Amino acid sequence: MSDVKVKVLDNGPLLVEGTIEVVDAEGNTFEKKGALCRCGLTGNAPFCNGSHAGKFENAPRAK
Repeated sequence: MSDVKVKVLDNGPLLVEGTIEVVDAEGNTFEKKGALCRCGLTGNAPFCNGSHAGKFENAPRAK
């Protein structure tokens, strides 16, 4: 098993626990770390800035 866990927060971002590298389409590494946006409303893509609050509903469950 990996030392990285990704939690899908109800009505919120993907919370990454552990060390990961976030890379853009050109191969550049993002310096900043944090929760990853799922709603598309953030002004800080690909990271969450809380813009989803009250505007995004999604609570998937594993099957």
